[in-house]
Amino acid sequence: MVALFPLKSVIIIIIIIMATVEDVLESVTQSQASKYKTIEVQKDIEPQLDLGNLLTVDQNPLDLKKLRGDKEAYLKSQARDNTQLLFNAIWKLPTERVEEAICVKLPETTTVLPREKPIPKAKLQTKWEQYALLKGIQKRKKGRMVWDEEAKDWRPRWGYKRANDETKDWVIEVPGNADPNEDQFEKRMKAKKERVAKNELQRLRNIARGTKSKVPGVGLTPTEKPSKEEVGLALHLAKKSTASLGKFTEKLPKEKEAKHVGKKRKFEPAIGDFKKEKEQQLNIINVMENKKPKMDITKAVNRVMTEVDQEASSDDRRKRAGKVKNRRGPPRKKGSGGFGKKGSGGFGKKGKAGKGKGAKGMGGKGKGMGGKGKGKGKGR
Repeated sequence: MVALFPLKSVIIIIIIIMATVEDVLESVTQSQASKYKTIEVQKDIEPQLDLGNLLTVDQNPLDLKKLRGDKEAYLKSQARDNTQLLFNAIWKLPTERVEEAICVKLPETTTVLPREKPIPKAKLQTKWEQYALLKGIQKRKKGRMVWDEEAKDWRPRWGYKRANDETKDWVIEVPGNADPNEDQFEKRMKAKKERVAKNELQRLRNIARGTKSKVPGVGLTPTEKPSKEEVGLALHLAKKSTASLGKFTEKLPKEKEAKHVGKKRKFEPAIGDFKKEKEQQLNIINVMENKKPKMDITKAVNRVMTEVDQEASSDDRRKRAGKVKNRRGPPRKKGSGGFGKKGSGGFGKKGKAGKGKGAKGMGGKGKGMGGKGKGKGKGR
């Protein structure tokens, strides 16, 4: 019995230690749980997830009590839970590793978002693209390097040091049915220029067809529906393309002159009518020697008439202004030698001295700067 007592105590001590360890571990897990929240989020209404746009739409009502208590903390917790749901859904998608990075391919979007700019219009197909689509012709990409039989080497198809470069030929074989006096080098250059011009015309036509505009016609440039003026202009340019500039080109029956083609300047011949040339030189000398300029009678009469009209209009303005000023003043009473049109005691042309009430003035009755009244004074 004595030997078993220490064993029981040891067992009890071990049990106490284990309970203490469990309590410690539980406290540690609780502290970690408070620090790191779980990835499992429970919501009354399941949020709508749009993985293509990485969008989460939460339709659960807000807790107004928590929102009013601590607004920032509550909104952060809601954002964290919704983000956790989004990441949980993303990790369920198939993943792949690209350069030591785990990537996931997002599905198609389900939420329609507005565009910043309108949808670009589809590029209009050219005639060749329409024909190739109709016939099922597929475009094949040509290789950049081709084999050059003369150099026995691989060379670029285009550009510098290209293969089969015709410009490097120093001799060209004349075909059997060609003119032996024809320059084959010039013929080759002319053919190349025509090909380049044709390609440029086709490019402009495609652009015009896409923008619904017309290709500018120059000379004999072919158009779909040439107008009457364009045909006339082309005919005129064809006639002027001769060595004599169309001087000896015969006209067609009932042919009219082309419009808007310009006129050639005409110069006096170097050797011609000496009498006419003498008159022209004398006229130039007379103009240089005449110091007084020639008088334009019509211009002078118009200027005088304008000045007379201006003076008459200015006089009318002055008279109207005088009438307006006289109307503004209050009417003067008769007597006391004040300022008026008629009266004695003012400055008058003719008047007689008289006796009566009123201030002394220089003059009697008459027109002057005084009011009506009687007073002593001497008339002029």
